[in-house]
Amino acid sequence: MGVGGRQQEAIGWRKTLAHDRAINLFYLLRSSPSTRKSGTRSKRQVKSRKSANMNGVCNPTMVTDFQCFNCFSDHSAESKRAMGQRSMDASRKESEDESRLPELAAAYATILQGLGEDTDREGLLKTPLRAARAMQFLTKGYHETVYDILNDAFFDENHEEMVIVKDIDMFSLCEHHLVPFYGKVHIGYIPSKKVVGLSKLARIVEIYSRRLQVQERLTKQIAEAISETLQPVGVAVVIEAAHMCMVMRGVQKMNSRTVTSSMLGLFREDPKTREEFLALTKNK
Repeated sequence: MGVGGRQQEAIGWRKTLAHDRAINLFYLLRSSPSTRKSGTRSKRQVKSRKSANMNGVCNPTMVTDFQCFNCFSDHSAESKRAMGQRSMDASRKESEDESRLPELAAAYATILQGLGEDTDREGLLKTPLRAARAMQFLTKGYHETVYDILNDAFFDENHEEMVIVKDIDMFSLCEHHLVPFYGKVHIGYIPSKKVVGLSKLARIVEIYSRRLQVQERLTKQIAEAISETLQPVGVAVVIEAAHMCMVMRGVQKMNSRTVTSSMLGLFREDPKTREEFLALTKNK
């Protein structure tokens, strides 16, 4: 091989090496957390300098991808603002709860004293405070909304058949006696080109059950919340629960269960659709 041939080979080898180094640098920068730190230069300056160094040796698609890395779309920016707002709301709620604790604890101390208990004995010294915190947790649904937990958990999907999440554990407080009722929730809906993350259905149950409730209203609130936010073809909710106000006191019927349902849209209008849902959710 002549001198000219060896020079051309060397030039080609250097171009290949430069190309490989550029690709390695691209993926290294994408995976390195340091690329997300501003330092003394802005992100735009850093990306412009890096992309300028890579021009001519890198695939144009890669350069475009690199230049877009770490840029925030309108959607992600909106999501970040919503997350920030929710964080502020949660912090404010925690502060409000802390400020109300002494009053709640004093109320529980009064109840214990009214029962003839000595609130200064060892076993009850911290009971009023513990009971106050427990009640705040059991009623935390008052400070939450469906929109807080759904966010952007909606997905376009060409699915028009029934979606069911069954046997969702539910715990709530009877508003008449402030004793628990608990059981299972079955939820079904027929999408209208849009589905929701399955865990969000369980979170909707949590929001409305963590309040002072009656089972009839709880069932309807869950169904209406799903219908309003997801706008499906139909929604069905069935709750089967045991009420401690019937087990621990009153008639004291240990094995009694209360079943309630709420059918909206196609589930109310079409008996066959309703029957299919009830058959699929029936515990064998």
